Amino acid sequence: MKRIGFIGTENSHTDHFIRLLNAEGRHPGYRAVALVGGPSERNQALAEAGDIATIVERPEDLIGQVDAAVICTRDGARHREQAEPLLEAGLPVLMDKPFATTPADAEAIIAAARKKNTPLDSSSALRFVPEIAEFAAARGRLKELRRLTVAGPADPDSEYSGLFFYGIHHVEAALEILGNPVVGSDPEVDVVRRGDTTTARILIGDVEVEFVFVVPGADHRIPFHAYLVGTGGIEAKALTLGSDYNAPLLAKFIDVWETGREIDTERLLSPVNLLSAITKAL
Repeated sequence: MKRIGFIGTENSHTDHFIRLLNAEGRHPGYRAVALVGGPSERNQALAEAGDIATIVERPEDLIGQVDAAVICTRDGARHREQAEPLLEAGLPVLMDKPFATTPADAEAIIAAARKKNTPLDSSSALRFVPEIAEFAAARGRLKELRRLTVAGPADPDSEYSGLFFYGIHHVEAALEILGNPVVGSDPEVDVVRRGDTTTARILIGDVEVEFVFVVPGADHRIPFHAYLVGTGGIEAKALTLGSDYNAPLLAKFIDVWETGREIDTERLLSPVNLLSAITKAL
């Protein structure tokens, strides 16, 4: 049995992963067995629901008790401090979005994994929604791409590192639609904030990419949406997250873990580089 520990259990994504592993047995031979954060009311409820016996205080306390870890902590600024000791101990790590909130942290996490040849992965769930594949299928008809707009909810003033909490979805979806082009450090971006809406623009290759981040309200939130323009047509779609939207992340991580697949460095770094430039411009 491969044992998995969870960090950042305040995040509802933890419920999803534990359900997929323990309640539904989607991955036979893999099981959630430990929670980090001490015996809080939240952890007690998760432990009871998932039949989990081990609750520890710190990420480091997982070492020796699990075979891998999933970090779901909402604030990506904490991901490096939580991941490094585990990677240095040789534990594979799945990082829920965002991978990190600075290029320096992202590079340090990757370096820690490479030092011990430890499996590491991270993704926004929007990379796996059906509409992304539909955009890819439309590429031939659209011919030369000229513009891509991705809109959705995100708050520059979020306590979880601002735009990184939800804005990472916009960025990873856009890069996936474009075939994962490499975005280096400090790309040139144009950013404007007007009230509850922030708009950022960047040129990636020949495509002008626009991100529209709209602050969600207490009782409303705009849906994620993408609009792709080419010289041969237009493709516009809502990006829909179903009830199992975290399942592809878990499945991909287990595949990376089982196969020892090489870390996809640029796929991890490019979204952080791009969104970091946007937040700096703000």
